[in-house]
This record gives sequence, structure tokens and C-alpha cells, in this order.
Amino acid sequence: MRLSNSLFLAGLFLVSAAVSAQDETETTKREPGHYNTNRFKQLYEEFSTPNMFRTASGAPGPNYYQQQADYVMDVELDDKNKKLSGNETITYTNNSPDQLEYLWVQLDQNKRAKDSKSPLIESSNTVPVDKASSFVQNYMDGGFDGGFNILEIKDAKGIPLKYTINQTMMRVDMPKILMPGEKFIFSIKWWYNINDHVVDRARSGYETFDDGNRGYVIAQFYPRMAVYNDVEGWQNSQFWGRDEFALPFGNFEVNITVPADHIMDATGELQNSKDIFSKEMIRRYEAAQKSFDKPVVIVTQAEAEAASKSFSTAKRTWKFKAENVRDYAFATSRKYIWDMMAVKMGSGSVMAVSLYPPEANPLWENWSTRTVASTLKTYSRMTFDYPYSKAISVSAKNQGMEYPMICWNHGRPDKDGSISDRTKFGMISVIIHEVGHNYFPMIVNSDERQWTWMDEGLNTFTQFVAEQDFAEEYPDAIAPSKKYPSRRGPANKIVDYMAGDQSQLAPIMSKGLNVYNFGANAYAKPATALNILRETIMGRELFDFAFKTYANRWMFKHPTPEDFFRTMEDASAIDLDWYWREWFYTTDYVDIGVKDVKKFYVTSKMNKEMEEMITARGISENDLLPLVYMVEEGSEGFDESMRNSKLEDVTTLNEYIMDNIPAEERSKLKRPNYFCQVTFEKPGGIPMPIIVQYTYSDGSSEKVTYPAEIWRKNDESVGKVIASEKEITKIEVDPDEETADIDTSNNTWPKRKKLSAFDQFKNKTSPD
Repeated sequence: MRLSNSLFLAGLFLVSAAVSAQDETETTKREPGHYNTNRFKQLYEEFSTPNMFRTASGAPGPNYYQQQADYVMDVELDDKNKKLSGNETITYTNNSPDQLEYLWVQLDQNKRAKDSKSPLIESSNTVPVDKASSFVQNYMDGGFDGGFNILEIKDAKGIPLKYTINQTMMRVDMPKILMPGEKFIFSIKWWYNINDHVVDRARSGYETFDDGNRGYVIAQFYPRMAVYNDVEGWQNSQFWGRDEFALPFGNFEVNITVPADHIMDATGELQNSKDIFSKEMIRRYEAAQKSFDKPVVIVTQAEAEAASKSFSTAKRTWKFKAENVRDYAFATSRKYIWDMMAVKMGSGSVMAVSLYPPEANPLWENWSTRTVASTLKTYSRMTFDYPYSKAISVSAKNQGMEYPMICWNHGRPDKDGSISDRTKFGMISVIIHEVGHNYFPMIVNSDERQWTWMDEGLNTFTQFVAEQDFAEEYPDAIAPSKKYPSRRGPANKIVDYMAGDQSQLAPIMSKGLNVYNFGANAYAKPATALNILRETIMGRELFDFAFKTYANRWMFKHPTPEDFFRTMEDASAIDLDWYWREWFYTTDYVDIGVKDVKKFYVTSKMNKEMEEMITARGISENDLLPLVYMVEEGSEGFDESMRNSKLEDVTTLNEYIMDNIPAEERSKLKRPNYFCQVTFEKPGGIPMPIIVQYTYSDGSSEKVTYPAEIWRKNDESVGKVIASEKEITKIEVDPDEETADIDTSNNTWPKRKKLSAFDQFKNKTSPD
């Protein structure tokens, strides 16, 4: 009985492989077993077990809970003595199934207390040259005491409560256990000295202008409840100065007393605008509510400059209410210009607002409020409609910090009034970033203290999208360039970091306080990973749907990294465990290239190697007919005439087609005459799609993307045979720099000739 060709060949190669394996077994020792180290294995070892609080899909479970902390506060600013004092009443609701013995309260200002340990955990070295201001601060300053002074803590009946302060955390002992569903009401009276945030680069404080006036950006100014949840219990990790804040949601009633000539804005709705606003201010505000194309000035520069000369000693109280926010902040100064415009949002509108001194103009009057408005549009498209009534951008020197509805942003003209592109785009980008934080983490309320990237990384990614949208909405702002100069997001921006010294790298899934390059680790790398995921791995449609699903599932809740990872897979049907592991849990890098290219030609003639193998096994050549032989260029069986051979010349192939392919199907067959076996290598650890551009002899090209799963069985190299009608003259991996490949020297075939230093210099200096 005659075997079919395919079965016979399969048997031939299996016999050959078996003999080879037997020989190897006889001469070598059997390798021991090993753990599953496949990069495509699932993240079961890294992930927590799903439960009734957090499901396997990444959504909140049926028993998900979160605590609530409501505040009523009376706060007074002493402008003369640069002091803030307050009295707050906290109503804490235990929505957990647990019995609580005590409460933990955050005292962030204690980071600046005289006995703060924060400076002691940082290494320091002498420098040969230093600024006089830095020298005085480092070696001559007697020390600023900006910590909280806790005057009293009492329960609702006025009975003093026992408390213990441990650096930036305070434990309040309740008289009895707080049962599930119960509330506990207590009050704290406090004061502290306000710091100069320009000197110590703090998140909150004052700035002194040349005329003696101050601008105050006040945050973390009150004792704040810590988070208690199903993941960590109490999140009472110390605040050392870098890691930011995990906070419960609640409602705020805040009365803030400041000098009578101050202009202020804050988290929440102003309740007594009729007592604060003049008739002209009310008229302007009403006009701003209807202005969707440009800002309306509520307090003009001339009015701000006039108020700056008065230094009123009278007082005025601004009253605000805010619902369902996780924090509170305000900004106040007699120097503030105030403008705003409306932004369409769903069936209604919200207000984009800016506060800034004359020193910030004309930059701020031109672009701040417009940037706020543009940011709200992009972030709402990517997540959910902005749920609050306003978003405020405040000019503060050397600042970039966010709180619910309000943020501080840097960027001012030079003393001579000039505005560089660096200053302008720096201001626009920081406003986009800080306003964007309203979404992450002010609403999608991740734990910044533990997982900095969930706040900064997700926000920096969305910032990149918003920057591109801003360029489309306001092309005049970026002229003559046609593209926004984003610093973070594109894959090629992270290459230098990922190619760096491994001893100075940490996985993204690290506590922010403990990483070396904080900006690259918590901001740039996760933003780049998400951008690559959107543009290259998932595609925009699937990514945007999944990202929006995550944001809507966890708005006004406390997500973890696993909730994000699981939701992105759940909503897209794409297995991304390999991607999360490599980009987020390791410090591996991407390096994929072309290792080898072999050309083959098709013939009916049996080459010598095949003939010898068949003869050695006593097989008749007639048993194999009809066969097609592929001969490697340069091999022993190759001759130059094969270069010009066509498939039509291969008689055995044409015989098979005539005998086995129906006539109506023959016209659909491709007619490749060139065959390349390309071996791709992966010196880097991260498996990524192989994006290849093939260029042909006629100058045409095509791009092919092989999914990352091509590496699932071989983590070092894989092969692909390319059959084409035209000869391949060039192969380039990742031609558009989509994957953050750290070494492009192996990305091209034929291999690029490395230019000498002189030739590189000559090319740079040669005229176009």
C-alpha cells in the first residue's frame, strides 16, 4: 500500500526525531523538573482570591462596603501671623461588618513638625556648589515648626477623648466599640503655622509676592480620617512626604474666615454669594454661566491690583458645602484675578474656573480656563461625565497639586514678560494633569499611599490623550508645531529609563516611597504601558470601552490594582496577564530584533541532502512523488538558475494542483516566487507583538503584526516563513517605535551600518 506524501514525510521526520532523542537520552543526564516559568501563565499566584467584596470580574462584590466621614468645620486664616486654626466635628459611619475599637486620623502637617522624622530617612551629601538659599535652609535654618497643635478632642457630649499621636497618625480611642452600622461623632480643635511652599516646595502653604501680599493654597490643613477597608483594614501608613493620600468620602460644611478684601474659591458650593459678591460680580458670574467659548472675568486685573494695596484688617466668612468628596482645599488672596467659563456636560454644564495673580498674565488669562474646559471634555469622554459643579485652577509658584474641584499649577511669564514654549506647555500640561486628578484619584479613589501608579500612572496616560485633544481644539496654542509636545506617553519616551541600571529600577507594583526614579516609575512607565496597550495591543475601541467600564465601576469607590487588571480583561475578552506581569511586576525591558534571514527557492529537483537521507533509509523516490523542494540560497544544492525560477516551472507542483484543486479554485491561488525564513530574536524579557514592515524590490511595503503569543513556546526566538510574489529587500521590526524597544540596532535586515561619530556629526550639520 502506498502512503500519502504528507503522512510519509511526517513519519520520516518523527523517526528521525525519535532516533535523535534516544541517542541524547543514552549520553546525557535527564534534566530535573521545573516550576512553570512561562511568561503567559495566569496571575493566580500574584492575585488575591476573589470574594464577596471584590469579584473575579474586577467589579465591586455584593458585600462591598466603604466608610463615610462627614465634616463640619470653622476655619480662620491669620494673615498677619501666617497661622491657620480650626474646629471640626467629624461624624464617622461604620459601614463595615467589623467592630472598631478605635479610629485613625491623619495629621499630615506633622511632616513639618519640629521633631519630624521625615528629614532623617533621606541620605544627604555635601556639594561643591550650592545656592545660597539652599545652603541656609540645609545648614543654617533653625527649623520651622509647622506641625499640628491639637488643643482638644471631645465626643458629642463634650467629654474629652483619649488619643495617641504617632508622627503623622493619631489614634482616637472611643469610649465603646463602634458596631457595624453605627456612627461616632467627635470634635477636634487645632492650629498650626503655615509654611512657605516656595521655600520648602510643599503641597500646601503660602507664597509672598514682591508687594508683601501673599497667596495661600491651603490643603491637608485639618485632621483627616484614614481609610478602613476590606483590603488592609486601617490604612495608617505614615506620611513621609512623597506618598499621597487614601481618604474616605463624605460631606463637608466649611466656614472659612479670611481678610475681607480676599478673593477665594474652594471645594464645594459657595452658600453665601449674596454676602460676598458685588452686584457687578453677580452679573459677570451669570454671564460666565452662559459662555461656552471663552472665559468671563469675575474679578479683573485692575480690581485685583487695587485690592492689593489695601491690606484690610476686617474679616469675612465664606461658607461652602460639598457632597460626596474625599477631601477639602481652598485658595485665597487679595491679589487674585478670577475668571470662568461654562463647559457642556451631559444634559447640563459645569464651570471651568481660574484664580491667578497679575504676575501670571497674560499667560493665564489666555490659556488656564480654556485648558480646564478642554481637560474636562477629554476625561469625561474617556471615563464618565464630571459629576461636580466646577473645576478650579489656581496659579501657585513651583506647584502642581490636586484636590477635589481645585488644584494648584505652576507656570508664569519671566520678569520681562517673555513666555517660552517650555513655560507655556509646562503650564498647560500641569493644568491638564492636576485637573485630571479629579477623576483619578478624587473620584476613582485608589490608595495613593500604597499604589502610586494607580493615581499618577492612569492620570498621566489620560493626560497624554487630553494633550492631543487640546492641540486639535486649540491649534493656535501649539503653532507652528502641529503636534503637542507631550513629555510622557509615547513609547520612545520611556526607553532610556527601561534601559537603565537594573539596580536603580523597581517594578511599577512598588510602594512609591521606595522607588528610585519616582517620576519615571509612577508616572511615565505606567502611562506608556497603557498607551501601548491602547494603540498596539488592544486597539482603541476595546481599550476605551474597558477603561470606561473600570472608571464607572469604581467611581466614588476604592479600587485596587487587581480590580483594574481584571476589569480590563473582563470588558475586552483579551487575556492580558502576561502584559500586567511583565510591565507592572518586573523591571524587564523590550528588545526584539531580526536574528537571521534565509532565502529559499522552489524546485522539482531533489537536493543531495534529501536524496542521501532517503537512500539511507531504503526508501524509493517514487514513493514520495510528487514533491516540492525548497533549496536555501547558498546551500550545496543551490544553483544560480533557481533565482529566476517560477512556480509555473515546478512540474510536480503543477501536477498536484491540476489533480487536486478544482478548476474554479485555481484562479484564487497565490503565486509566490520568493520565500524567506525570518528568525526573530528576543534578547529582552518582555514578550511583545512583533510588528514588522516588509519592503519589496519594487519599493512597496506592508506591515504585519504577529501577536505577542507567538513567544508562548519559545521565549528566545521564533521563525516565520514569508512567501511573496516580490522579493523582500528590507525587514524592519517596530518601524514606528510602538513597543519601547530599548535597542534598535538589531531591528533591521540588512543590518544598518553603524555610522562613525564623525559621520553622525556630519549628517547633523549638513544642510537639507
